[in-house]
Amino acid sequence: MRVAILGYGRVARALARLIAKQQHVYPFRIVAAHTLRHGTAYDLHGLPEEPVFGPAAASAEEFLDRARAEILVELTTMNPEDGEPAVSHIRAAFARGMHVVTANKGPVACRYAELAEEARRAGVGFRFESTVMDGTPVFSLARQCLPGVRVQGFAGVLNSTTQVILDAMRRGASLEEGIEEARRMGVTEADPWFDIDGWDSACKAAALANVLMDARTTPAAVNRRGIGRLTPEKVAEAERAGKRIVMVSRGKRTPQGVSLRVRAEVLDHADLLAQVSGTSNVLLLHTDLMGDLAVFSFQPGLEQTAYGVFADLVDVARNA
Repeated sequence: MRVAILGYGRVARALARLIAKQQHVYPFRIVAAHTLRHGTAYDLHGLPEEPVFGPAAASAEEFLDRARAEILVELTTMNPEDGEPAVSHIRAAFARGMHVVTANKGPVACRYAELAEEARRAGVGFRFESTVMDGTPVFSLARQCLPGVRVQGFAGVLNSTTQVILDAMRRGASLEEGIEEARRMGVTEADPWFDIDGWDSACKAAALANVLMDARTTPAAVNRRGIGRLTPEKVAEAERAGKRIVMVSRGKRTPQGVSLRVRAEVLDHADLLAQVSGTSNVLLLHTDLMGDLAVFSFQPGLEQTAYGVFADLVDVARNA
């Protein structure tokens, strides 16, 4: 199938390498790529992994019209307030009968129900596995492996940057030194305070709630408190008491609807959520028929995020 990519950064390049490596089994062909920084590239025979970009398309709509692709991969920068411009990119693809795969949390966290309905009406696929735990199957697990199951709630450690910072603080480093370590590892958002203040975790919580619990919420509705006020002394004090401070995202059904919060919680060392470190993540799903299920991701990187996008491409192609 022909693929167009909007946003050609590190994840897109890792995806291009993966598609080339798996070409003999899964014959996807990247025929167009667009980026605000580098411009636009088209080739119906397939672009190389490092495209030669020409003048930028005047709009996303022009890019999609010229691309003549069957699937749009939307990888632009996230906007936690309303998901734009990615939401409009996705809608433009649906209007042209294109399937959409995205790693952008914004549209799923802010407008999931509307977009899912538009995809259904257009008869196209809409996939987003890499939005929460890189390539770890979370949404596909629920969609394909848990028929009849109702997710009652969840708890997760979902932000790698805060994990790296808290690990550094346990070694006595300052918050600023932890930020620099995370930045060197390449795991921070463009503005690391987006992670530190809990916005990334809130976006992931909203995305999980929207997809798994039909919450129809947004990141702004998440009760959020970050780690910005923590000090190495406070972190060390918790460790001496046999506790561990961890940034946790939680969601649960209540009589008033789905309640969501993000907090730096003080947990027992034996708590499942306290077992991850570095860039590793864990998500615990509370369900009615299957009890509690845990999904782990160990030290994921760009390749795992790209794989989540690739797996979605395969799923869309199989169901097209």
